[in-house]
Parts: sequence; structure tokens; C-alpha cells
Amino acid sequence: MEKHVVNVCTDPHELYFLRMQRNREKMELQMEEQNQSKRRLRVCVATCNRADYSKLAPIMFGIKSHPDEFELEVVVLGSHLIDDYGNTFRMIEQDDFDIGSKLHTVVRGEDEAAMVESVGLALVKLPDVLQRLHPDILVVHGDRFDALALATAAALMNIRILHLEGGEVSGTIDDSIRHAISKLAHYHACCTRRAEQHLIAMCEDHSRILLAGCPSYDKLLVSHHREDYMDIIKSWLGDKVKENDYIVALQHPVTTDIQHSIKIYGLMLDALLSFNKKTLILFPNIDAGSKEMVRVMRKKGIEQHHNFRAVKHIPFEQFIQLVCHAGCMIGNSSCGVREAGAFGTPVINLGTRQTGRETGENVLHVRDADTHNKIYHALELQFGKRYPCSKIYGDGNAVPRILKFLRAIDLEEPLQKTFCFPSVKDCISQDIDHILETQSALAVDLGGTNLRVAIICMRGKVVKKYTQPNPKTFEARMELILKMCRDAMRDAVRLNCRILGVGVSTGGRVNPQEGVVMHSTKLIKEWSSVDLRTPISDALHLPVWVDNDGNCAALAEKKFGHGKGVENFVTVITGTGGKYVDAAGIGGGIIHHNELIHGSTFCAAELGHIMVSLDGPECSCGSHGCIEAYASGMALQREAKRLHDEDLLKVEGMDMKLSEPITAAHLINAARLGNSKAEAVLNKACTALGVGIVNILHIVNPSMVILSGVLASYYQAPVQHIVSQRALFSAQSIKVVSSDLEEPALLGAASIVLDYATRRLY
Repeated sequence: MEKHVVNVCTDPHELYFLRMQRNREKMELQMEEQNQSKRRLRVCVATCNRADYSKLAPIMFGIKSHPDEFELEVVVLGSHLIDDYGNTFRMIEQDDFDIGSKLHTVVRGEDEAAMVESVGLALVKLPDVLQRLHPDILVVHGDRFDALALATAAALMNIRILHLEGGEVSGTIDDSIRHAISKLAHYHACCTRRAEQHLIAMCEDHSRILLAGCPSYDKLLVSHHREDYMDIIKSWLGDKVKENDYIVALQHPVTTDIQHSIKIYGLMLDALLSFNKKTLILFPNIDAGSKEMVRVMRKKGIEQHHNFRAVKHIPFEQFIQLVCHAGCMIGNSSCGVREAGAFGTPVINLGTRQTGRETGENVLHVRDADTHNKIYHALELQFGKRYPCSKIYGDGNAVPRILKFLRAIDLEEPLQKTFCFPSVKDCISQDIDHILETQSALAVDLGGTNLRVAIICMRGKVVKKYTQPNPKTFEARMELILKMCRDAMRDAVRLNCRILGVGVSTGGRVNPQEGVVMHSTKLIKEWSSVDLRTPISDALHLPVWVDNDGNCAALAEKKFGHGKGVENFVTVITGTGGKYVDAAGIGGGIIHHNELIHGSTFCAAELGHIMVSLDGPECSCGSHGCIEAYASGMALQREAKRLHDEDLLKVEGMDMKLSEPITAAHLINAARLGNSKAEAVLNKACTALGVGIVNILHIVNPSMVILSGVLASYYQAPVQHIVSQRALFSAQSIKVVSSDLEEPALLGAASIVLDYATRRLY
């Protein structure tokens, strides 16, 4: 009798993989059976104009190439069916797509009322079409008013909507329409990571968002290297034109500011006429204001000018070649900030229509295109350059991703959306203002010894600084302030700095609302009841802000230092004597709930005059036992002179010249070299300052204390130790840090200007 030997696998790893393989084969068999029984997905693609068809066509071709999985229906409406805009529905027919419905939905007039009436007309006509086609899903693109009508009708008829290019930000009414469509849509295919984040922040379900990239990139990334590109260029611009030696111009109206966009259009045409290069200019879209823009174009004779070719429509494949090989593209079309980046074509974006979009380095924004010269200068900067190719909006694989996404849609799941609330990142883009002019402030610091003026830019960099001895009389001081400011303003022009205003930091008590110094310190003579704002503003024709030097130090920390992003903190200014006598007192500023506290009579944060002893040394304010009387640079200088006069200051290893004035630095140096008398003085100063800061913690309870001034690094560790020992338990962990800012008074004065003046866009 034969014996049959059976090989039994005993290796656990091999058994595991065998089981996995059997399970996979079983799942694949089940999926194949499901696919065989699953009916085709009926997809309706609705296109409204030449621009959205360039994004939808690749998807339509993809759907059409899978007839076993999808059933394609095409609806055409909007400007596709208008002769003035090229009757562009014909190119859809030329692409061999069967158009299921043509809806004439545009009410002519090209004004705001016509746009509203067009939406209403579309809403009247769409229900019959959608009811007849009965699609499983409607594909809608972008941010046009026609698309809003499509999404509204489909949502109310319980038809699933896939929205393309949602989550983007452009900066006009288009944003509102785009986001409204996103809220109506059930699924989203977005182009960039930031757009995906915006959709999530708009409460859209992350599982229904596909980061696909722009479908038009699938076509342009593989087709822009055509060998016949010069034939295409010459067919539109003539035989004499050369590669990279012509301009493509496409400007649309901004419906929220029609008159301004018409003005910009006229300025653009003037600049192009002056620039004297071959220009291919496309007619604007059908938005309100387009009719007036065409009138401007015809009034300037653009259609008859030998340098211009004005056209209503160019097939997308040819338009790609024209943009790819242009010396520059100008206007406000999304093509400039999206498709042109894939070629590295230099782009000038005029106005606000696209300034919120993500862009490559090839895009230069001229937000306030208020002069012919500004646009002309932008043309000089950009024309003929080539930039690195950018793939911000796609990698050429959007269509396969979208088709896969469509296949995964479960028609049995409910249409109801779920929501979440994540954060959104800001968009940063290049602006011509940062090339032509750096937004800056003029900062003035009035100290006891020196008067300083500085040009300070938005990032806190001191571009140039001027220093002069502070005159002793009011008249001489004001004359010198104005002279130094005028000198700085002249230099600012040469340094490409746009001065937005003047910020003044001064010792004493200041009414910042009126720009008046109410009471000054003893160090600055003839400086009480002084109106600083009026004479400086009248002389320089700039807005002027004035505040106390301690408050300015706090504002400097809030904008540029440790206080950035901190809601509640206190800044304490410490000083030295001698050459640093400008900062001889002790002052400070309090930031509470992100606002500077001035107090009812503008003497809040006079921290140097907190009393820590009832019978201490006399203070400059006339009282006794103030922190300033113990721990200021002036107090330490006074004690250093006393020890020196008693021959108790100098110790072995200490270098002191006979002619050298005695300062607080000598006291600190002596203590470091083991002088017990100097150590005792500094310990008392540290204790006084530490106790004063403990009192501050118990009154305003900040989350941080920032020590500013030359003595800050010396005081930081002892004060932190005193806080940990003497403060209430809940305040003992509050950090005491030393400032990293070298010019707190100047930076703070500048920050008042920069924070206020840049709330509006220049």
C-alpha cells in the first residue's frame, strides 16, 4: 500500500503570510463580484465658461475613457453660449463630447443686477435638466456665479456635489461664492495643502476632502514642450515676434470695486503702450464691469494698435504655449498665479483679485496699482526673467486621483455632513511694495543725555540711527528733533524706506491720546506740558504717536521680543550710570490682555516708584524708599561714588583710571572681584528690586516679567530667586527673563507706528 507524505508547514511566519494571502485573494474575489454587480456611476459635469472648461476637460476625458464604470452627462451654460465671448461651447463639441443640455442663463448687461438675474434664470432652468438627467453626482468647478446656481439647485434636489478647487483664497467676492459652494458641496477635490486646511477649518469632513492637485496641470505638464510652439505664437502675434519677447495680458473686473478695477485696467493699458512690446490681450470675462473695460480698451485704440492683438478666446492647448513662452503675463487672471507657475513665466498680478492665493516666486503683486509708473516699473522688473518651475497647484496626476475618489463614493451613505474646527495658516506672498519700498517708522528717543532718531523697518531692524546730545532748552531741543527727522526722511528715500509715521519715546508722564508730555523727569529740563504731536506732525506731514519710555519698552517686547504672543506680562527697565545715564531711572510697562495699560491719569507702570521701605534713601521723585532709590543706575552710581570717596571701592585686580568717571559698572566689577562693601550694596539693590517685582506679581499677576536695560542680565538671577522665595505659591513659578532687545525705547516707539499704520494696506 502506498504511503502519501503530507508536508505540514510549521513556521509561524510562513503560516501568517499564507493566511494573509488567502484573505487577500478572498477580498479581491469579493470586490470583483461587487464591481460586476455595481451599476455605472452617473456623473454630470457642468461647465460655465472657457476657464472652468480647461479644468473640467481632463476629468471629462478620464470619465469618458472608463465607460464600464462611469456614465458622463455634460451640461453647458453661461458665457459658453454667447457670441461676444467666442461661443466656446464649440470647443467642447470639437473634443467629441455629447452636450446633454445647453442652457442660456446669462442676462446681458454686465453689471451687478445682470449677474443676480443670471443666477435667478439659471435656478429657474436647472431643475428640469437635473430632474431629467438624474445624476448620482454633479461636478462643479470654482467660484463663478453660474457655479453657485448649479450648486444651489443640486443641493436642494438632494444631488451629491463634487466641488473642484474649493478652500482657496483670492481676495474678492469670488471668495464668498467659492466658500458658499464648498458649504453646499458633499465632496471636495482641492489643489493645495493649504486649501485642504481651509476646508477643514470651514468644518468640512476630512474624509470627504481629496488633495488632488489642479486637473489642468495633468495636461499642461505633458503638453507644453510642443515642437510647434513657435508656429502657435506666430499664428496669434505675427511672424516677427520672438520667444520670451511678448506679453500676455488678461484682466477681469473686480465686482466689489468696479470703478477701481476699470481704472487699473486703463493704467495697465497705458503702461503696456509705453512698454512697447508685442502684447496678446484677451477680453475680460462676463462679470459686472466687463462692458466698461472693453469700452476703455476700444477708446485707447488697442484693437487697431500694431503692438496688440485683442482676442475673445484661445483654445487651452494653444494658450498654454503662449503663456509658457511669454516674456511676461500681466493682469489678474487666476491663470497667472496658477498655471503660469508651472512654466516659470514671470507674472504681474494687478489689484486684489488674486492676492490671497498661494503663488510661486514668479508672481509679483501690485496691490495698489494706482499709477502708470508703478505698473511700468513692475514690467521692467519682471519682463524677460525666467523663474524656477513651481508645482504648487499640481503634479500632473489629479485626474487618476479624482476618478479613484469617485469610485469610492458610497451612494448608500447619508448626505448629511459632519463638522470639525481646526486652525488655519496665513498666506504669505511677494508684494511689489516690499521691493520698491520697505514700510518703516521714524522712531525718536528723548533721553537725559542724548537725543536719538532711527529708521526702523517692519521686522524691527534699525536701518539707520542718528545720535546728538540733547539740548538743555525747549526751543533748541524741538529744532534739533525736527532737523534730525528731516535728515532721516531724506535718507529713507535713498534707502527705499516708506515712512508711515513718527513714534516718540520720552521720559516722564505722557498723555498718549493728546501727544503731550505732562511732567518730565529731572534729567530733561524744560519738558513739562509740551505738545510734541502737533509741531512734528505739522512739519513732517506724518501721523505722530508719543508715549513714555517704559511703555515703549513694553511695546517693543510685545512686537519684537519675549512678549510676542504673551497675553499678560510686565516689562521693568533697569539702567546704569555714567555713559548710560539716559536710562538712569527705573520704569516699565504693563501689558494686560494684549493691551498696554496707561491708567486714569497716565501714571500706570511707574514701577520705579513702588516703595519697598518706609525710611529708605531719597528718590528723585521726592519720596523715600522707592525701588529706583536702591536699584537704578543712578542709585548704583551714587553708591559707587560714595565708596570711592571713602577709598572702599578699588580692590586688587581692578583697573581704574584716575580721570575716569565713577559709574555703576565699577561697583559691579568690584563686587565680582570680592569687594564685600560693593557686594552689600548690590545685594540690597537686588532685594529691593525683587521685593518690588513680587508686589507687581501680587497686583497684576502677569505670566512673565521681562527685565530690560543694561543691568537686566545682572539682576535676572537674583530677582528670580527672590520671587521663588517671597512670592505667593501660585506666583513663584512666574518667569523673570532678561530682554534680548538692544534698543527697546526706539523699537517700542516704532512699534506704535507700525502696528497702527499697517492695519490698512498702502
